[in-house]
Amino acid sequence: MPVVWFRRDLRLRDNPAVHEAAAGGADVVPLFVLDDALWGPAGSNRRSFLIGCLRALDESLDGRLVVRRGDPVRVVAEVANGGPVFAAEDFGPYGVRRDDAVVEAGVDLRLVGSSYAVPPGEIASGAGTPYKVFTPFSKAWRRHGWPAPLPAPRSVRWASLDGDAMPDAPRTEADLPEAGEEAGRRAARRFWDHRLADYAEARDRPDVDGSSRLSPYLRWGCLHPRQLLAKLGRSTNDAVFRTELCWREFYADVLFHDPDSSRRSWTPSMRGMRVDDGKRADARFDAWAAGQTGFPLVDAGMRQLRAEGWMHNRVRMLAASFLVKDLHVDWTRGARHFMQHLVDGDLASNAHGWQWVAGTGTDASPYVRVFNPVTQSKRFDPDGAYIRRYVPELRDVEAPAVHEPWKLARRLSGYPAPIVDHDEERREALRRFEERSGR
Repeated sequence: MPVVWFRRDLRLRDNPAVHEAAAGGADVVPLFVLDDALWGPAGSNRRSFLIGCLRALDESLDGRLVVRRGDPVRVVAEVANGGPVFAAEDFGPYGVRRDDAVVEAGVDLRLVGSSYAVPPGEIASGAGTPYKVFTPFSKAWRRHGWPAPLPAPRSVRWASLDGDAMPDAPRTEADLPEAGEEAGRRAARRFWDHRLADYAEARDRPDVDGSSRLSPYLRWGCLHPRQLLAKLGRSTNDAVFRTELCWREFYADVLFHDPDSSRRSWTPSMRGMRVDDGKRADARFDAWAAGQTGFPLVDAGMRQLRAEGWMHNRVRMLAASFLVKDLHVDWTRGARHFMQHLVDGDLASNAHGWQWVAGTGTDASPYVRVFNPVTQSKRFDPDGAYIRRYVPELRDVEAPAVHEPWKLARRLSGYPAPIVDHDEERREALRRFEERSGR
């Protein structure tokens, strides 16, 4: 019997692997392997959302999803029993190694499709080298194009096979989105109906929540980017959202060509940047992680991360800049913290998003650009609505005072004073950059 090995494609619509497996008319085994190499490092938010996605997929398969826990090399070989295994290609560092090992074990693994509109490694510059800058990549990506989405397959005969018990979703304090393919489709409809028309401007405003909120569904393949791209037109808002989808594909391409860039700076000259460690750095990191820095927009973002397993992208950039350039902590430590909590935690997007802010990656923001937490707060949360939503100590403080509460004549109960002087730490960050560059 053919096997569909679900990984990051937890849906039936627009799933080439399902179509290929069912094409011959034989009973198909739907398999998901709980791999400890991936399950172990994942935080409770991502684990919980994954279990929700698996339960939703199992329901759509009439309870036939076979969940097995263990080493994929052994498990896939046992379930396939010599038959073909169809799966979407995985381009992540671990996924590539795992699939190579499965093939070496003698499994007839047939990789069909991927999690991307344009698979990593498929487009290159005129010189035949990987793109290192986003804009030319995006132009080549649009020229390359992608196929239309596939419908859900009809009349697939799903085989019955024993599996392990589905694990319970881990306990989490975060209020996570509803999981699964149908939940993803509903979230997409909400975006089309209520947010896309203002997306170009509203996406940068955490106070109005104008982002798509589709990243968790893309992360686990409850939605495929093809399905979203197929609905986009020619308006400015459509073009901006298309570009955001392209950033996800660009970072996947970068990681594919340089797998080590998930844990070290992509730009060699930035690897010598002096960073802080020791007890003081640990204390500052803990304050940042807890949303206790005394800078309201930074703290609101870090508390949203804990409350929802998600953070608005504009605030992600500010929080990352604050850790790297105000607290002088290595970007990899912040990236690991985000991956521990983000329900949409994606290795490529997370690592290279951090590197963009830290000035260490492809197409990076110049290191000398240091986000000012007060200026960002006044510009993108002008009335302080986002701050007050996540920082209850400031619920009675109106704008503009909410952006700089340390200037209030009265003392605020329970909210800390700023842990650093931003202007002083900005100058220190620039000194370290000049020290590294030898200027």
